[in-house]
Amino acid sequence: MIKAFFKNICFAGVGFFLSAGVSFAQSAPLSLDPAQQDKATAPRAKAPAGAACSFTQLSTGEVVSKANAYLNSITTLIADFSQIGMDGRRFKGKLYVVRPGRLRFDYDPPSPQEVVSDGTTVVVRNKRLNTQSVYSIGQTPLKFLLKDKLDLNTDSKVIRGNRDCDQISLTIEDKSTVAGTSTIRLQFAADIIALRQWVITDPNGNETVVQINNIDTSKRPESKLFKIDTAREIDVKGGN
Repeated sequence: MIKAFFKNICFAGVGFFLSAGVSFAQSAPLSLDPAQQDKATAPRAKAPAGAACSFTQLSTGEVVSKANAYLNSITTLIADFSQIGMDGRRFKGKLYVVRPGRLRFDYDPPSPQEVVSDGTTVVVRNKRLNTQSVYSIGQTPLKFLLKDKLDLNTDSKVIRGNRDCDQISLTIEDKSTVAGTSTIRLQFAADIIALRQWVITDPNGNETVVQINNIDTSKRPESKLFKIDTAREIDVKGGN
């Protein structure tokens, strides 16, 4: 599932993040499937009674601007994640981010998988088998979490934007992921413009959903969490 996730989201991702021949999304947290969407989508909070739904009046350009501002405001992040893969299985764990470039998905047992980015390289590890696959950070669909000074308009192609009283979503297209062109749907809580979920769809239509909660942007994860042991490299994928 992690390998599928990485190819689909080209990473982990998440989520984060593969589907061209390997099923990373089945063991890691980062891909989406329309058939699984109803099951995987996080419950949406109800807007307070009588609250003005001002977000529904925003243009797509305004939504993109607010999303850019929010994502660029994040320098560190620690959160719990829940990943639903192509087969409907759910995996949970801890997500750590230090921008730019560093990320770690720690999966709860019994999953042996973990995904780590050190700023230039991403590895998908199987701790049980003591193996790992290596990718270029440019191949990941999780640029929205990793890139310094992100601009969704120039770093990807914005396909559509949707908004209502409870939720704002943006669907973007990334042509540089491992599996080819992938789409990523980012979903934000409308009231505070805070990322709550993303869905990655690979070129074959396989989807991985990653939901995050208990988000803490005040603490800095330890540097050792992003260390990669290159001596263990078993499969270098390369890329941009």
